Amino acid sequence: MNKNLVNMSIVSKLISLMLACLLSITVYAAIDVYDFDSPRQEAQYRGLIEELRCPKCQNQNLAGSDAPIAQDLKQKTYDMVKDGRSDAEIRAFMQERYGDFISYKPPVRPSTWILWFFPPLLLIFLITGWFWQSKRRQLAAKGQGSMATSSSAQALTPAEKAELDRLLSRADNNDDTDRNNRDTISPEDRK
Repeated sequence: MNKNLVNMSIVSKLISLMLACLLSITVYAAIDVYDFDSPRQEAQYRGLIEELRCPKCQNQNLAGSDAPIAQDLKQKTYDMVKDGRSDAEIRAFMQERYGDFISYKPPVRPSTWILWFFPPLLLIFLITGWFWQSKRRQLAAKGQGSMATSSSAQALTPAEKAELDRLLSRADNNDDTDRNNRDTISPEDRK
């Protein structure tokens, strides 16, 4: 019995070790190693891959993406930095090839106006609506709103009061009759 327990313990430890080894394989990601001529080139490269967006990953920059196209764009950026091209030239090349989407800061032109001007306009519209709504509520609370009764309303005449009381009592009687009728119906009839 004791020997079986030792064997099961050894087997479970081996299985745990194998699973840990298999799962740790995914931890090792490819690390890009690039050699630069100067620290300025390296800073330029790092700045560009932080600023440029991966076309496949949507909202991830090139530095944080492992997609194949991101790897290609990092290599192209590296090659252009090594050739001595400026940031503006590299950005222009990428925008020409991949469109304005490649940049987190697209240029202001008619095709990107919605990106630049819609959010501030929406914010102004929402703030204006909020102020208008709160002002309307304040006026309604003070009795100055459109739903407030006018001060020129007159009291009911005795004849109108009597008619109102008669109508209300008839409505109460109808409600009581309906309630009584519902109480007298058997559960089988309700089905």
